[in-house]
Amino acid sequence: MLDIGAGDGEIARPLAERVEHVDAVEISPAMIAAGKQRPGGDRENLRWLAQAAETMTVTGPYSLVTAGASLHWMNGQVTLRRLAQVLSPRGVLAVVDQKYHDLPWAAELTPVIGRYSRNPAYNPGFSVTDRLSEQHLLDIRGQHHTAPMVLRQSVHDYVEQFFSTASLARELMTDAEATRFADEVTAVVDGYAAADGTLLVTTVASVVWGSPSGR
Repeated sequence: MLDIGAGDGEIARPLAERVEHVDAVEISPAMIAAGKQRPGGDRENLRWLAQAAETMTVTGPYSLVTAGASLHWMNGQVTLRRLAQVLSPRGVLAVVDQKYHDLPWAAELTPVIGRYSRNPAYNPGFSVTDRLSEQHLLDIRGQHHTAPMVLRQSVHDYVEQFFSTASLARELMTDAEATRFADEVTAVVDGYAAADGTLLVTTVASVVWGSPSGR
C-alpha cells in the first residue's frame, strides 16, 4: 500500500502490521523523523519517502492508497493523475478524515475563521472528496462515517490545531495575525471550558473510497 501525506505515519504505521509493504510519502523530513521514533515507525516493511505526492518517484502497483486529511494540501488534478498511474487495476484510494461535530460554539467561531482564512470561499462544510468528485477527478464508490465520539481536549490544543490546516497555516500569516487569531478563538471557546482549561468536543471520523476518474 501507499500512504500519501503520511505525516508521522498515523495510518502507515499500524497498517504496516497488516500488509506486506507500505510506502509512506511525506514532504516534511521533520515529520518523517518523528514518525520513525513512534511505535512501528522502524518496521522493515515500512519505507519512508521525503517527497511531494505530485512528483513522487514510486512505481507501484499498489492495491491500496490512503490519504489521511492531506489531500487538501495537494494539487488535486496532478495528484489524482499520479495515483492513477500507480494503482493496480482493482486498486482503491481511501481518503480518511476526522472532523469536529456539532460544537456548541460553531456559530460564534465561523466568522472568526472567515476573517483569517486564506481561502476566500471558506465553507465550514467543505469536503475535499466531494470537490474532487465534482471536478470529475474521483469516482466515489462508497463511504462510511463513525458514530460521534466525545473526548476532552485542552483549549490550547484545540486552538493550535487550526494552524495545521491549509488555509490557516502559520506561514500564511504574520506573527501578529497568528496571535490575534489564536486570541479570538480562545475568547470564543473559553466560556465553554471547564475549570481545568479543557473542552468537551465531539468528533466523527470518515473514510471515502473510490478511484481516480478515467483510470
